Amino acid sequence: MPSSPDPTDPLRVTPDQAAARGEHWWPVVLAVTVVAVLHVTLPSRYRVDPAWVLPVATFSLLAVLVVGDPGRIDRQNAWLRVVTQLLVGFITVANMFAGVHLVADILTDNSLFANNATGLLATGGVVWVTNVVAFALWYWSLDRGGAAARAHRPSENPAFVFPEMQYADHAPAGWVPRFADYLSLSFWTATAFSPTDVSAIKVWAKLLMMTQAAMSLALGTLVIARAINILQ
Repeated sequence: MPSSPDPTDPLRVTPDQAAARGEHWWPVVLAVTVVAVLHVTLPSRYRVDPAWVLPVATFSLLAVLVVGDPGRIDRQNAWLRVVTQLLVGFITVANMFAGVHLVADILTDNSLFANNATGLLATGGVVWVTNVVAFALWYWSLDRGGAAARAHRPSENPAFVFPEMQYADHAPAGWVPRFADYLSLSFWTATAFSPTDVSAIKVWAKLLMMTQAAMSLALGTLVIARAINILQ
């Protein structure tokens, strides 16, 4: 049986409080649905074939997670974390497959997309957007042990310092970062190529942000440069 919360521990909340403050699934489900649909729209060379593999795999893993932790996200089980990492890992690998092939083609194939700069920008945009969502999911699933752990121990061992943590007077009582906060972090890392209003304070978080910024910079630079070359 799980041990009861220690009333002297200021970091831990009661199970009822954890269930009430747990995140809803719908933002994550929506984000995963968007990237699954976008991946299917990619040219066949840049997507996982058959085209149905990624949607079926991601939706199946999502269904397992939602059934295993219905309602708000508050169940701390090792197998749920494993399934979460499998889901995020599958999306990441599929997008890396697309990104690596696209970058390789830009560097080696002068006839790539020929006179279709719009097609090139659309393909690069799909890979870029998926990259933003994938890293948002990594940040969301790893920070403070994941969403369920944050519901139970909201203040313990953060990897990121958000503005709401520094300016508590301007944030709701008991504020905890949710998926939208990690999506914002991922977006600004991919566009500004540096921390903005959120600071990484764990080594793994810094390295992950560096990796995302480098990938975004390389992809954006090559795609835009190739598109300009086509238009000329």
